[in-house]
Amino acid sequence: MLLTISGLPGSGTTTVSRIISERHNLEMVSAGEVFRSLADEYGMDLAEFGVLAESDDSIDLKIDERQKEIAKTRDNIILEGRLAGHMAKKALKVWIKAPVDERVRRIIARESGSFDEKLKETIGREASESTRYSTIYNIDISDLSAYDLVIDSSVWDQFQVADIISSAINNYSDV
Repeated sequence: MLLTISGLPGSGTTTVSRIISERHNLEMVSAGEVFRSLADEYGMDLAEFGVLAESDDSIDLKIDERQKEIAKTRDNIILEGRLAGHMAKKALKVWIKAPVDERVRRIIARESGSFDEKLKETIGREASESTRYSTIYNIDISDLSAYDLVIDSSVWDQFQVADIISSAINNYSDV
């Protein structure tokens, strides 16, 4: 079974992916964790590394090629990442969304910082990613038509979102 879980920063994709991974005994592969580790290797924060990635397509290409290869060669996995739904040909594709204010509050809870600082950083990061995805792949990240299921995580908590996805997993015929 191949499941992709995507969403903007702070929407809950990593948290929900971990819950689903445990419930359904699926390996989780996170593009965000790969991106964060690359940023650390370069000695940069996420915003700085995002700016670098805008001028160096190889960074996104490395992450995305790895996800494509994993999707083709392994079973029983969750690909978690912004473009995961676009990287896997045949999968149950989920997008988790939430309003930006809610996402920023979650980011602050995870990383600390002021609301205004994290809002500015989040908006900048999302603009950077949107530019890169459009330039590299011709993907409009705001077009959710590639996804089988879109869930608003501001309506349900992480366990309820996982329940919805679990129901979809249990009833999806192509996985």
